[in-house]
Amino acid sequence: MIHREITVKGKVQGVFFRATARSVAVKLGLKGTVKNLPDGSVRIVAAGQEAAMEEFIDWCRVGPIGASVTSLDIEEGTPRHYEGFEILHG
Repeated sequence: MIHREITVKGKVQGVFFRATARSVAVKLGLKGTVKNLPDGSVRIVAAGQEAAMEEFIDWCRVGPIGASVTSLDIEEGTPRHYEGFEILHG
């Protein structure tokens, strides 16, 4: 089980990035959270198997239709226990 904290930058708000990221993460068996940040980026905290995480990160580099990802900041995350994959508001 690996943990990653991913900040996605670019045109990633208002394009259903969070909802689509949640769907992709659930399909891959990842757990964690996704939320919009005040600076216009999206923050993802995810935990799961390495192969699934790599596939998810590859998806994050592109995002859903309408998104324009300019960069990803990826850090090793602190291990946490998540029940599922949630969209956080606020």
